[in-house]
Amino acid sequence: MYSALVALTLAAFAVVAYFTVSSELNENLDASLSRVAASLETVIRKEQQAAKRPLMPLRRDKRTKTPERTDDFAFLNRVSARDVVGPVLPPENETQLDDPVWSAVYEHMLLNSSNYLIQVNDRQGVIVWRSDNLQTDSLPLFSTFEQHGAKVVDDRIHTYYTLGGIRYRLVLYRGGAAEVAAAYPAGEVDATLRRLFSLMLYGMPVAMLLSSLAGWFLAQRSLRPVDEITLSARKITAKNLAQRLPMPPTNDEIARLTETLNEMIARLETSFTRIRQFTSDASHELKTPLAILMGELEIALRRPMTAHEYRATLESCLEEVERLTSLVQGLLDLSRADTGQVMVDRKPLRLSALVEDICDDVIILAEQKRIVLDQDIQPHVMVDGDRVRLHQALLNVIENAVKYTPDEGMVRVQLRKNDSDAVIIVADTGIGIPAGDTAFIFDRFYRVDKARSKSIQGTGLGLAIVKWIVDAHDGTIDVHSEEGRGTTFTISLPLHREEVASA
Repeated sequence: MYSALVALTLAAFAVVAYFTVSSELNENLDASLSRVAASLETVIRKEQQAAKRPLMPLRRDKRTKTPERTDDFAFLNRVSARDVVGPVLPPENETQLDDPVWSAVYEHMLLNSSNYLIQVNDRQGVIVWRSDNLQTDSLPLFSTFEQHGAKVVDDRIHTYYTLGGIRYRLVLYRGGAAEVAAAYPAGEVDATLRRLFSLMLYGMPVAMLLSSLAGWFLAQRSLRPVDEITLSARKITAKNLAQRLPMPPTNDEIARLTETLNEMIARLETSFTRIRQFTSDASHELKTPLAILMGELEIALRRPMTAHEYRATLESCLEEVERLTSLVQGLLDLSRADTGQVMVDRKPLRLSALVEDICDDVIILAEQKRIVLDQDIQPHVMVDGDRVRLHQALLNVIENAVKYTPDEGMVRVQLRKNDSDAVIIVADTGIGIPAGDTAFIFDRFYRVDKARSKSIQGTGLGLAIVKWIVDAHDGTIDVHSEEGRGTTFTISLPLHREEVASA
């Protein structure tokens, strides 16, 4: 593909260059011939004007007693003995070279004067002078081409003319004093173009070969880091995600790609670690109630029991089944949330009434532990939310506050609104959370060891579900805790649109 593009580029360049050079050469030749013809016509006109000025009597006719006049083109006969073609001044009259007309003639004719064909006609088309290299031949008249519809630009006709089997570029110029025809062999231009064509014909394959070799070398050198990255990437599997791709020493696109791939591998490593931890924690959480169920049932089958004992055993089994059900339901909710299968039905909701209902439900649990449940709920707070999901999230947070607060403690629930958010604050005087654990309490199956030591039952999924529900409502949840002094959860939810507009 690269070689094809190079070939097309070189071919396009060659075509453009060939036609550009051809056009330039022909335009320069036309300009040179035009300048020669116009300069010669200017010289003739000046000579004629000088001949018509009054002269001092050099020789008087005995009969007329008037100065002798010469022919208008008589001065052209004086050039026949010169070594140059055309009526230019001989070297002894070099003072004339300051004249731009004469300098132009010398510039264009003395360089290769034998190749120029020059012919001068009077205004009636009679040949009055021609260069020696024309011999008995003659160049066509201006009127001949004009009658055949040739294009005349600035009293000039540019055309091709064949004479003696040789093709010439011909310029016919019609001035006020004479008509001048100047011709030059077109073969020199054609020869130059043929040499250029040959150079391109043989040079292009060489240039294409060298360019292809250089491109191949540069591509190999540039893509070598990609090969190294590919080989290293093939060695990385799910068992060694800690390995990283080698960073190239250059600060270019390859280096940035390698850095991006390493970041992706790091994220995969984190995800795989979480999956393995999730599987381990899930197995542990499922194993505990199943072990209790198995133990209770084995004891019940080992010996005869009274109806009261059987009832107690069944109640214990039912508790473990309910715990299993809650655990499985939590896993199912989170799994569906991860895959986007859970839709949050957001509708205008009176958050004040919802928080009051939840507090009424939790106050029974608080009274059992002689915990004061203080409520500071601002009325008429509206949000756009899913009632079922928000009830689940707020109930979990307030229940946890009661669970992890010692007897005769205090839990305070506040609801207020600011310019754009409804803010729920749940603060307790419980056991608190160590500073090193607050960053992980929203992870699945994460529970602080102090909570486990007190045998407070839970699945370890509650706060993970709370975080997902709050995020689904475009809200935020923050936690601040001091170990031994209590914990404060702050949940912010966007207000209902009409609430924001009226604020």
